[in-house]
Amino acid sequence: MLDRLDLYGKGKLRQQELADSMDWTKSRLSHHLTRMEKRGLVLRKPLETERGVQVITTSAGKSALDDARPVVSMAIREYFLDLLTEQDIESITNLAERTKEKSSSACNTPPS
Repeated sequence: MLDRLDLYGKGKLRQQELADSMDWTKSRLSHHLTRMEKRGLVLRKPLETERGVQVITTSAGKSALDDARPVVSMAIREYFLDLLTEQDIESITNLAERTKEKSSSACNTPPS
């Protein structure tokens, strides 16, 4: 969740946007944020200009995220990337290129 706050909102997101990005219910997110607030990782503040709540990463949350990133990267490498064969890499690359081409052509095709 801290990574989503960082990637999608530079440390701040409306609570509903955060829930939508994670495909979580409002209740589930609220319970999780309560636990994160108790640990000092996030703050929730009512929006001043409209209804809703903004979730903000604290400095402790940013520090926890920074500490976790190398651990996650190492695990991805150890348990996924290092297990790929040259053929796997070639297949993934081909699939990514096809997906990119299809996405590009769909964006350039006028609606019917």
